[in-house]
Formats: sequence, C-alpha cells, structure tokens
Amino acid sequence: MLTTAFLGVAHIHTPNFINRLNERETVQVKAVYDHDAEHGELRASELGAHYTPELDTILNDPEIGSVVICSETNRHLELVEKAAAAGKHIFCEKPLAISGDEAMQMRDAIERADVVFQMGYFMRSWPTVQFIKREVAAGHLGTITRMRFVNGHSGSLGGWFDSEWRWITDKEQAGGGGFADLGAHALDIILWTLRGACGGPCGEVESVAASLGSATKRYGDIDEYGTGLIRFESGATAVVEASWVDPKLSSPIEVFGTQGQIQVMGKKVRYYSEHVEGADGSEQADLPKEAPHAFDLFWDKLEGKETGVPLVSAEEAAEESRVMDEMYRAANA
Repeated sequence: MLTTAFLGVAHIHTPNFINRLNERETVQVKAVYDHDAEHGELRASELGAHYTPELDTILNDPEIGSVVICSETNRHLELVEKAAAAGKHIFCEKPLAISGDEAMQMRDAIERADVVFQMGYFMRSWPTVQFIKREVAAGHLGTITRMRFVNGHSGSLGGWFDSEWRWITDKEQAGGGGFADLGAHALDIILWTLRGACGGPCGEVESVAASLGSATKRYGDIDEYGTGLIRFESGATAVVEASWVDPKLSSPIEVFGTQGQIQVMGKKVRYYSEHVEGADGSEQADLPKEAPHAFDLFWDKLEGKETGVPLVSAEEAAEESRVMDEMYRAANA
C-alpha cells in the first residue's frame, strides 16, 4: 500500500484526482495541506484523510512516500523544492512554473533528489497524439516543416472560473490566462514531438513570438486566448493556439513534412506518407491503444508496473514553462 498526501488542492483537476485515488485500492491518502483551511478540510473529508495547516507535518512523516501538488502555480516552487528535499516522489499539476528561472530551480531540485516525478500532461496518453509521436519519430513524414496544435474550450463564456477556481484568472497566481492554461498542453505535445531532447527531429527551440487577447473581459485584463509561434534549430516552425472562448467545435492538430502529413480532428486521423503503405490521405484506423492517464501512470510507476509509457521528466516540464514564459515576454514586449 502506497501512502501519499496532497500539497495544495486549488487546481481545477483536484476533484478528478480525488475520485481516481478513491477508486484505487493500492493508494491511501493520509493528509492534506493547503494554505486555505476551508478548502483543505473539504478535500481531506472527501479523501478520508486529515487536514494539516503545517506543511512540515507531511514532509517529516516517514509513512508518506509521495505527494500530489495541486496548489496555485505560484506556490509550486516552495512545495516542489521542499518535497524533493524531503525525498518525496512528486506528482505536480501543470504547469510547473510561472517563470523559466523558477522552472529550472525546480528541475534541479528534483534531479538532485532523484525522486520519481510526473506532470499532469494527460494528452500524451491520447491515441492520436501517440500516433503523431510514433510516425514523426520514425521519419515517415520526411523533413518536418510545420506543426500546429489548437486547444480550446468555453471556460470564460460559461463562467467556469467565477467562484472556486477564480485564482486561475489571476496573473500573479497562475502566470497567465487561457493561453498559459490550455496552451501548456499543446506546447507540451509540440515539444515532446519535435524537440531534439525529447527524441524529436527538429533540435532545440531557437526563438518564439506570441500575441494574446481578451474577448469578454469577464476576468479583467487576463488573456483569454493567444497564438504562439516557435522556431526550432532545424528551421521547422510550430504554432500553439489556446482559448477559453471557443464556443463549441474542437480544432485540428496538424503536422507537415516534405513526404507526409497528419491531420487530427477529434479522434479521427487522416494520414499521408510516401513511406507507409496505405497512408494515402484517408482516415487511419490502426491507432495505438489509449495509455493510462498521466495521474495513473505515476502510481503505476511507484507500484513497479511496466506500462511502456514514460513519465514526463522534470527537464521536459521545466522546458515547457521556460518556453511559455518566453512567449508571454514576447507578447508583452
């Protein structure tokens, strides 16, 4: 039996993680810490755990081998560094950090402690995304020229952040708005697919640009949508688009190479490749199996299960935050 604890319960995905843990018989949650006692006590009651207002109570408990960090983003630095120093394995909800400098500090702390780390980038488990990663890595698209990932929902239009999750619309606590929130997932997949350090063909990020906007002003001046442009060392470019103001339809993921193209619409994939028999531009039926959710992969790893799906490394998580920080700086220049 694994014993864990929550460090912060502010993130909007916290209820989902609580449900997953309550259904998992091999993990027990002993304690919950949060700076907000009301929220901490509520989540502790849902987990059958006890609330503690003292962070050190959890960090000094030898029974607790891991922590789940779901705090506001601006609190990640303290929580990650202290958890790593205490030798606790870490699941951290995305993004890792607001600034690139803080992201690198956390990366160094995690690597120095040699603890298991996972980030909440659940889109890596999607069959469509795994297909893209596999075919690009195999060289079946030829020289990659462009990639585009659009991630949006109607959060601002529907008032999703009006009450309990309001902090995510506060730049000081979240680092940014819709572009930072949903763009983190799109950026992670682009870097995972194309970046050289992740096994991609395009080398490291060479330069970035971005433009941000707000459509409703429901949450003040925080950005509700944005577009980022990334240029890699190879000359390939990638576009990250994210939005809280998309009313209904999902948008495509696209990858372009000199000898192939992939287009994803929802769960459907159209594929053309000069190197793959049958890849004539029609819909592909032979997709990889959906992998476990990023949260479940963390517990599988701690339980010693072989899933065949790697966790998100601290270096990868830090690079995503660094590039996002650079795009915000470019947009505000």
